[in-house]
Amino acid sequence: MSTRLPRRAAGTAFGLAAALVLAACSSTASTGGTSTDKAGDTVTTTDGIKINLTAQQNRTTTPKVDAIAALVPAAIRKRGTLEVVESSGSTPPLGFYATDNKTVIGVEPDIASLVADVLGLKVHYNPVEWAQIFVGLDSGKYDVGFSNITDTEERKEKYDFATYRLDNLAFEARKGTDWKVTGPRDVAGRTIAVDSGTNQEKLLVEWSKEDVSNGLKPVDIKYYHTTSDTYLALGSGRIDAWLGPNPSAAYHVATAGQTQIIGTYSGAGATVQGKIAATTKKDNGLVRALSEALNAVIKNGTYGQVLKRWGLSNEAVTTSEINPPGLPKTAG
Repeated sequence: MSTRLPRRAAGTAFGLAAALVLAACSSTASTGGTSTDKAGDTVTTTDGIKINLTAQQNRTTTPKVDAIAALVPAAIRKRGTLEVVESSGSTPPLGFYATDNKTVIGVEPDIASLVADVLGLKVHYNPVEWAQIFVGLDSGKYDVGFSNITDTEERKEKYDFATYRLDNLAFEARKGTDWKVTGPRDVAGRTIAVDSGTNQEKLLVEWSKEDVSNGLKPVDIKYYHTTSDTYLALGSGRIDAWLGPNPSAAYHVATAGQTQIIGTYSGAGATVQGKIAATTKKDNGLVRALSEALNAVIKNGTYGQVLKRWGLSNEAVTTSEINPPGLPKTAG
């Protein structure tokens, strides 16, 4: 149904947690080329990006743009806050908890903060369970969702989208794996973990059916409750790969140094490049302001600074679109 931020074990992903445990032994600790400072305040990825894990994020900021702020519905302008809803799960680098275990950090809150700056509003984050994101948007409790939400044709019946990042999925396997994934035939007979209720699950189920119809073995699909359980299964060889959002997989590869990405795929399927979008209740009058604000930060470079900070420059879009073609509805 969607690429979502799945529920995760307390506070962080397995690879990062392992690095933090090692860090207790010295001023810096390294694993697979990754280093973490003794206090656990930063982690340096295998390609040299230093990631601040503390509540003091020193986020990139940008000035208010009066003409764009004027597009915000009057009730929100009067309130003075942008009520942003996001998943309470912890999925670096998208959205997760800082070392204080209460401050939400990551690329999603950073982009939401930039948008609020342009609109002249104070950003207020509301972490909730995944399903409650849409309940809250429906009721008007929240203004907008920044939570790795995929633009889909089905969702357009209820929501408006302002896109801000490419939506790609990734197959992650143990380091040294010699197989690649480019399509359904490559996963036939393989054991692959995926999170329930996601676009990636939908893709994997469809690929498995296609394999069976072509006389190949089905995919053995596994589900785990936490990231730790998934990566323990991967490390022990109980599964061949994990299929999830590309940012999550890329972050784990970079911070743990024990796995590799063996294939990526559009989150919207073979015919459409998937897009992640700011999601708001349909026809509530906010989507144009969101899109214009996103285009402003794309143009002034602060958007690019945020993506670079989290190692996601390759998922940048050149413009924010309102309700572009998204994940097609399932036939029947």
